[in-house]
Amino acid sequence: MLSNRAGDSKRSSLHGHWSSRMAFILAVTGSAVGLGNIWKFPYIAGQNGGGAFVLVYLVCVIVIGMPVMMSEILIGRRGRRNPVATMELLGKEEGSSSHWRLVGTLGVLAGILILSYYSVIAGWTLAYVVKSASGVFVGASAEAVGENFASFVGDWRLVALCHTLFMGLAVFVVARGVERGLEQAVRFMVPALLFLMLVLLGYSINSGYFGEGVAFMFTPDFERLTWNSVLAALGQAFFTLSIGMGAIMAYGAYLPEETSITGASAAVVTADTAIAMLAGLAIFPLVFANNLDPADGPGLVFDTLPLAFGQMAGGVFFSTVFFVLLAFAAWTSAIGLMEPAVAWIVERFSKTRAQATVMTGSIIWLVGLGSVLSFNVLADLKFLAGTIFDNVDYLTSNIMLPLGGLLIVVFAGWVMCRNSTADELGGSGTLYKAWRLLARFIAPVGILFVLINAIK
Repeated sequence: MLSNRAGDSKRSSLHGHWSSRMAFILAVTGSAVGLGNIWKFPYIAGQNGGGAFVLVYLVCVIVIGMPVMMSEILIGRRGRRNPVATMELLGKEEGSSSHWRLVGTLGVLAGILILSYYSVIAGWTLAYVVKSASGVFVGASAEAVGENFASFVGDWRLVALCHTLFMGLAVFVVARGVERGLEQAVRFMVPALLFLMLVLLGYSINSGYFGEGVAFMFTPDFERLTWNSVLAALGQAFFTLSIGMGAIMAYGAYLPEETSITGASAAVVTADTAIAMLAGLAIFPLVFANNLDPADGPGLVFDTLPLAFGQMAGGVFFSTVFFVLLAFAAWTSAIGLMEPAVAWIVERFSKTRAQATVMTGSIIWLVGLGSVLSFNVLADLKFLAGTIFDNVDYLTSNIMLPLGGLLIVVFAGWVMCRNSTADELGGSGTLYKAWRLLARFIAPVGILFVLINAIK
């Protein structure tokens, strides 16, 4: 049994380990911080009334996101393998079933599918870096900005090229391994991401509308808070942390034994949430300064903000900074999404890391062509939830991720014995008891609400 720590102390990852606690925190933060924080969070908060939504979101992050993340990390470190092999190994050693490997398989598949369309959207950010730097949006009207976006996504060759470039960037980093690739990349990109965010925030503070942005985000208006808003906050809290898709479990497998899982998880959750808040504080003042609608939806980034940047002094610089920021955030998330599949191929088929990364990247790129064509050639091909892009997004975000997160937290809270989880979390004191209560009861109920709402 794994509850006997003496045998477990000899288990190590085949892929190496993070060199330090900070490297792990930066890696997981990089994986968690992505388009969901900078692109999605501001417009969802805008659609759901601002302050009240933010308050519910913060509660959900603490009582659901935190225990699920801790569960995924402790499982990863306990097994020291890819998510599929880890779940199978621990299922057997905890006296349950090897069929728990299906949870790991679900996470690997979810990562592949998510990155297949995530890469397409991330490719747009690369294109918009070039557009911004070249001054395309300077003085442009709303119609011109909208036509520019429609023309871009309507050209499947250009969208496919951007998708290919972005996947190439992700493959380059992941192929280099844990310390030479993942760790070196996040040591640069996560601080750079934070710096760019602060530059944009500095501009927003001086926009003359920063007070309106702060009031919108942090003044609760509970009359505008609906049950759907609560579910949206719950879902956003869950998905923004990258939990339920195997990425955190894979990163946890490389975590040194002496690192506190509770402390590392708290640092990641704090950083991820802070960046989401900073994104709102940077974006909403710009929206109000230009008399735009904070509830403008997904178009807030690719339609609304380019219009705002085009009308402001220094707009070329700040627009370029913003889209470089988006590209960095997407890049750090992409390498986390690839890692579970790469680790599985290396261990299962005895491939080199470079071979496994190219194989994984090629599969993701090929699947992603369906999403590329969803905005142009196959835009009229609609079934179930809509286009190919819409269906992959719905399947992963609303079904696979909450189901994976639910099974992970149930496994950690109910299948793994108390000795095993206490061993990983550093004792059986108040913090451990709080995690166990949240992991066994509160988090599963919250995730079930999201899952039921998605499939009803």
